[in-house]
Amino acid sequence: MILFFAGAFLVSIFSSPIVLAVQLLHLPKIYSLIIVRLALGCIILSTLRFLRIQVRNKFGHQVEAFFVIFTAIQFHLLFYCSRALPNILAMGVVNLAYGHWLKGNFYTALNYLVFATTIFRCDIVLLLCPLGLELLLTKSISFWRAFKCCTVTTLLCIGLTVLVDSIMWKRFLWPEFEVFWFNSVLNRSSEWGTHSIHWYFTSALPRSLLTAYPLFMLGVLLDRRLLPLVLPALSFVVLYSKLPHKELRFIISSVPIFNLSAAVAASRIYNNRKKSFWKFLNLVMLGLLLISLGCTIITFMASYENYPSGRALKELHQIGHLANKSNELWVHIDPFSAMNGISLFCENEMPWRYSKEEEITLEEFGQRNFTYLINEHRTIDGYKCLFYVNGFSRLRRQSGFPPIILDKEPKVYIHGNIRNEELMLKPWPGCS
Repeated sequence: MILFFAGAFLVSIFSSPIVLAVQLLHLPKIYSLIIVRLALGCIILSTLRFLRIQVRNKFGHQVEAFFVIFTAIQFHLLFYCSRALPNILAMGVVNLAYGHWLKGNFYTALNYLVFATTIFRCDIVLLLCPLGLELLLTKSISFWRAFKCCTVTTLLCIGLTVLVDSIMWKRFLWPEFEVFWFNSVLNRSSEWGTHSIHWYFTSALPRSLLTAYPLFMLGVLLDRRLLPLVLPALSFVVLYSKLPHKELRFIISSVPIFNLSAAVAASRIYNNRKKSFWKFLNLVMLGLLLISLGCTIITFMASYENYPSGRALKELHQIGHLANKSNELWVHIDPFSAMNGISLFCENEMPWRYSKEEEITLEEFGQRNFTYLINEHRTIDGYKCLFYVNGFSRLRRQSGFPPIILDKEPKVYIHGNIRNEELMLKPWPGCS
């Protein structure tokens, strides 16, 4: 994976003073991660605030209120806000573009999208092109002026990202061009899994938008101002659907515009709630909002239990120390555990050492001299299972309250090397 250091520098400007204080106080590294994610989350939320203000100026306070409500009860949008991914950095820039678009600053909006495309996510071009075409067809912009502005911005952004990332990677590099080549030209993104062409519309958007999903379509019918706003975002999702490998984060930038359309529809329903048919729609909308809130709470609870490896490593750090502190304690972390809650920020200083070496067979572990294993398998030759950590398994209905509960099952097992006598003599919770 290519990392985009230009975005990382932006986040570090806000987080580095506090991270430095954490390091000087010798606090655990996990606090640095929390600070960085808070900084990123605040940056993204500030761009959403800018967009909210433009929504209020164009559509009024009531639409603004519904826009905030829909955004607040959608789990995935807020969940991704603090994740250090290029898609999320791009979403922040796209939010600024949306805001300037609503203000009528069309060239500024295009420049923001160019910036997001060249530095953070090349696929934002799938939003840039439909929006640019729409502005040209409606004669909102001049072709030659737009061409000159976007060309200059593109060259400046390419120069910035090539300069920064080439220095950091110590080779000549334009990260987004490599991403474009890998995903679109070589079409190798499918190696990470594929979904059907309709997946964004039948799974990703319904889960992320919740109540806003049917309402955004209704909004387009109720207010003719919305079609020009929704069409580029909708085209973005349709064009992206051609790529076999699909993830919600790829189209997360389209969610704020869909929320805007839904907010307009909700405002119209609320204003007409005293009329018979609209009263029924208002009751349905309120019911859907409550259901959406319930879904978000359940999803939050499931997500909280969805990273068992991090809790496993934390518990191992607490109870896994041995009397001879001069010996290194080697911990092997398998790919499953590395993807489910463990990062470099979870690691401790000496005597703890860590390995994420892949492609080690279960039989080969017995020949290696790891002190501990954090693994998805319950039994491994040459090691004893010391304890396990549960993770989210599935939702289950029950007759009492609450009507839906989370089932958990063992997900991660911590093993100790049976050749280490001191380790074997320690009391462990066990895996029975």
